[in-house]
Amino acid sequence: MVHYSVIFFHWLSLVLILLPFFEKLAINYILKREKRRKMTCYIADSAVFIMGNCDLDSSLMITVPSVANELKSKDSELRFDLAKEEGLRVEWPDPEMVKEVRKMAELTRDSEELSKTDIEILAKALEYRDRGVLLTDDYAVQNVAVQLGIDVKPIAQRKIKDIIIWQKQCTGCRKTFDKGDVCPICGSPLKKKRKKSRKEKNRS
Repeated sequence: MVHYSVIFFHWLSLVLILLPFFEKLAINYILKREKRRKMTCYIADSAVFIMGNCDLDSSLMITVPSVANELKSKDSELRFDLAKEEGLRVEWPDPEMVKEVRKMAELTRDSEELSKTDIEILAKALEYRDRGVLLTDDYAVQNVAVQLGIDVKPIAQRKIKDIIIWQKQCTGCRKTFDKGDVCPICGSPLKKKRKKSRKEKNRS
């Protein structure tokens, strides 16, 4: 009968042999994780999967769960699923970031134009603002993003040139208001109108 000490010796020898291998694996994992942490990431809205003309590495892309709800075609759903298999990260937005986005959207008067998914995508882009790029064609999303200091890259449309603050103007008495659909004075419909705009500064 083999003595337990002999078995223990063999196991210990095996561990000592394999230890450098596992140390190397651990070091490589840490280095890759650190490299990835410093790399530019891309926050993808639904247009990335709907248009299907984005050739970025899926492992560098991040999106939010609600984006999947905006994909109505089989092709866009397939692109989304393939991207996940290739490394797309689907992350929930930070509630504090959502609050910041809602606050800015109120200031720019874009809140009525933004969907729940738009707000969550903006919140995720705000979370990665220091090293992330927001991929979107939506001008309201872009307008809020640039005022939050988020770098934006369009998918198929041109990038927004002006940062816009909106207001509502009555089609009847011409009075202006911050929000609403009907004039509280004469009852006529309110129409969206630029309050002011300024050129976006290029980020280096």
